[in-house]
Amino acid sequence: MNAIGGLSGVEKEYIKKHHSHDPAENQCTSLLIKHIRAPLPLVWSLVRRFDQPEKYKPFVSRCISQGNLEIGSLREVDVRSGLPATTSTERLELLNDEDHILCVRIVGGDHRLRNYSSIISLHPEVIDGRPGTLVIESFVVDVPEGNTKDETCYFVEALIKCNLKSLADVSERLAVQDMTEPINPM
Repeated sequence: MNAIGGLSGVEKEYIKKHHSHDPAENQCTSLLIKHIRAPLPLVWSLVRRFDQPEKYKPFVSRCISQGNLEIGSLREVDVRSGLPATTSTERLELLNDEDHILCVRIVGGDHRLRNYSSIISLHPEVIDGRPGTLVIESFVVDVPEGNTKDETCYFVEALIKCNLKSLADVSERLAVQDMTEPINPM
């Protein structure tokens, strides 16, 4: 994960192009970056499955999707115990297979994340001579009454960090099983 100040020019361009949020006064926004040692098609195959977030999101115990996998589709997510929630209703806002972008909005559930919207984008990169994936996830959310912007961002960032670490773990494990050749063999 990178701090905003330590971003490369390429990362800044991707953020400018795909991760613009316009937070209201009572909202916070942030973004996280993860470099994954697995090819983009493999990582995208996990991320794009709006109907199967439990494949890599450790706090999701079950997901029931409604309808086809298309813009406006809804999913009911059951959350594992240990979090201040048990369910979340989420809507697919954007699924772009060409640019590898997924946008999700939370529209209901028994939690405090109101007006939550996230954007996750994937970009190809080379890590140690092998195909890798740069993952950027950003969000905007209301600050619940009784919380500060910093507290809210810290909480959401912690969840996203866990999800991105798990995405990396699952993707890298699958990539090792399907060992790809180095781009520049020695």
